Amino acid sequence: MSDPDGSAGSARSAESAASGVDTLRARLPDTRREAERLLDRTVRENRFTIAVLFPLVGALALVGSAEGWVPEPFAFHPWFVLFGVLVMRSPLVVGVLPALDRRALGWIGVLTAYTYAIELVGVVTGWPYGNFEYVVDLGPMLGGVPVALPVFFIPLVVNAYLLCLLLLGPRASNGWLRLATVIAAVVAMDVVLDPGAVALGFWSFGGGSFYGVPLSNYAGWVVSATVAVVTLDRAFAGTTLRDRLRDCEFMLDDMVSFVILWGGINLWYGNPLPAAVAAAFGVGLLRADRFDARLFTPWE
Repeated sequence: MSDPDGSAGSARSAESAASGVDTLRARLPDTRREAERLLDRTVRENRFTIAVLFPLVGALALVGSAEGWVPEPFAFHPWFVLFGVLVMRSPLVVGVLPALDRRALGWIGVLTAYTYAIELVGVVTGWPYGNFEYVVDLGPMLGGVPVALPVFFIPLVVNAYLLCLLLLGPRASNGWLRLATVIAAVVAMDVVLDPGAVALGFWSFGGGSFYGVPLSNYAGWVVSATVAVVTLDRAFAGTTLRDRLRDCEFMLDDMVSFVILWGGINLWYGNPLPAAVAAAFGVGLLRADRFDARLFTPWE
């Protein structure tokens, strides 16, 4: 029998669409634990892309933008930069997620507020990091401070914190030793980051004795690292984070990306000391059994 108005076909299409929606809904996690397992699997199955390919492409894109190889409007495109950073941060975020509770979220909120406040003070007064200005557009700004600033700052200090927990082992229970070690690691990460960023033209201090960065900048990082360690200690006062760190092999893949991205940029611009410090972090990851050589052989 004919169907001149196509009602039967329309009904079948509607049923097919409804079936597809039901199938998709059935695949979505119903609980937080199921969502965490899904995210774990997604990161684990894409470690090479996230931890190696993205920083390699990012280094090429950033150097290409600085050298004029990448045409406008793609050179230093803020949304491309932010997308790349978010992807590289994903192993850290997914790794920490099971350890997050209301207490941890509250203290991370405090650290986020501090991040904005100290950067705003720095932009206006030059304290504590020294006089600097953003040269490259890093997305929406709030009072001269990038709205996405916590995405850049907080993972840096969390990575340093986690690496030091691993390297210190049982000695990490000593609060003063933990504080001193993490402060040193955070400052060392900025020894890698700031010279590379200045060489790219991300931001400028107007000159400085250390690859265009004033030494006072690192005194400022001691202040911020101290605040960060005290805050993270209170956010993750129990053993949940350490247990997760012990069992999650990809939790520090963001630091692998850091070594590749900023170590490579410093090598390109002839900054041997920052590049050497980046390599030292690579050694630290190896000693902590978190620099997995299989990342570089995804075809095996």
